Amino acid sequence: MLFNSIEFAIFLPVVFLIYWFVVNKNLQLQNIFLLAASYFFYGWWDYRFLVLILFSSIVDFYIAKKIAAESRNSQRKTLLFLSLFLNLGFLFYFKYYNFFLDSFVQSFTFFGHSFDARRLDVILPVGISFYTFQTLSYSIDVYRRKLEPAKDLVSFLTYVSFFPQLVAGPIERAVNLLPQFYRKRTFNYFQATDGLRQILWGLFKKMVIADNCSMYVIHIFDDYGVYSASTTLLGCVLFAIQIYCDFSGYSDVAIGTARLFGFDLKRNFAFPYFSRDIAEFWRRWHISLSTWFRDYLYIPLGGSKGSLGKKVRNIFIIFIVSGFWHGANWTYITWGALNAVFFLPLLLLNKNRSYLGVVAEGRILPNFTELMQMLTTFAITCLAWVFFRASSVEKAVEIISQLPNKTLFTLPQSFSDTNLRLYAVSIALLFILEWIQRNSEHGLNFADPEYLKPLKRFFYIFLALFIIYYSGEQQQFTYFQF
Repeated sequence: MLFNSIEFAIFLPVVFLIYWFVVNKNLQLQNIFLLAASYFFYGWWDYRFLVLILFSSIVDFYIAKKIAAESRNSQRKTLLFLSLFLNLGFLFYFKYYNFFLDSFVQSFTFFGHSFDARRLDVILPVGISFYTFQTLSYSIDVYRRKLEPAKDLVSFLTYVSFFPQLVAGPIERAVNLLPQFYRKRTFNYFQATDGLRQILWGLFKKMVIADNCSMYVIHIFDDYGVYSASTTLLGCVLFAIQIYCDFSGYSDVAIGTARLFGFDLKRNFAFPYFSRDIAEFWRRWHISLSTWFRDYLYIPLGGSKGSLGKKVRNIFIIFIVSGFWHGANWTYITWGALNAVFFLPLLLLNKNRSYLGVVAEGRILPNFTELMQMLTTFAITCLAWVFFRASSVEKAVEIISQLPNKTLFTLPQSFSDTNLRLYAVSIALLFILEWIQRNSEHGLNFADPEYLKPLKRFFYIFLALFIIYYSGEQQQFTYFQF
């Protein structure tokens, strides 16, 4: 079920009303109802997906209990390995088997040998990368004795399948989300209204900006050879904006929806395109995944400690694995490796934590240096995004190689089904509001005086009408494929 669908527009208020007015007196009943609603939400795509998530959740629930009760370290490690093997095994089977098989076959072909192998004809379960990492962190935290195992099966199943963030994150940690299922929840008007504002902001980013930008981007990346360099460049920039608005829009709707039910999810984006270097960008982009890899892969490998060779190794491992997490394609691996190349000089010069605060804090506008830093970071990020979007590494190289020519200084072309003025207005509104709100959680997280409330309400109505009027053709969220 898509957040930007009529079905969800019916589903959400129905679940909300039953949750707060029918089952609100009993915590266990609330959790059971949320579990049922979450499984209905997930099964809307394909009911067969429910078997996998249910099996994975039950296995991890009981394995974690045994890990916590076991005193022998060797047995605890064996149980943890079993959890890792099962979860990563499912992920490998559904997401990566065909990739490794194709790569293996191609390697034989490269050396002049033919090799015939049968590919798997399987559907990738929606959100499998997200909930797999969520259950993995639970098992690892119980093994590390940072977390007590779940008190009851219903709470754990609901934690794994909680519908606002099930399909595309944020990737929650049990230490944050699981205890919230144990506590009595009462309706909080201010929390709920802020949640509605965040949902509105997320839908604006997804339905007005991302979905409309994708029309232009598809033209460019499908037929890049026939367009001017300026048109291609605009397509690359619009994809950077599209992927941000699509994914952060989903996160906004997810976080806002969770707040309607009394839950607080991790922040997943912190205005990353205002970053002054690539290290700051990765602290602000897909935060739940970046911190997951930091805590469960990078630090266990040694992090930024040790010899120069180990530092370089660890950076490339974490970025390449991050790229591979996004998809079974060499384009994602190249995207990850390229970001590692961008990040490495900052680490080696010990400048990877130079910018921990908000840019231009206490000032209305950035200074010239900050502006150049943000533009440079955005430019190299756009360069990497070309590999993320292109269908192959070779095509990504071709797209980039055609940029430096005289047509770069001509006006970009438009198409019959695109509206560059709409892009310009909506993107300007996006960056203006997010710049103003860069110290806040989201673009509509206002905390202004009482006398401005009527003006804000008018703006929210305007934004809702803008979404309805300028919404493009309904499109799936990009990160559903991961």
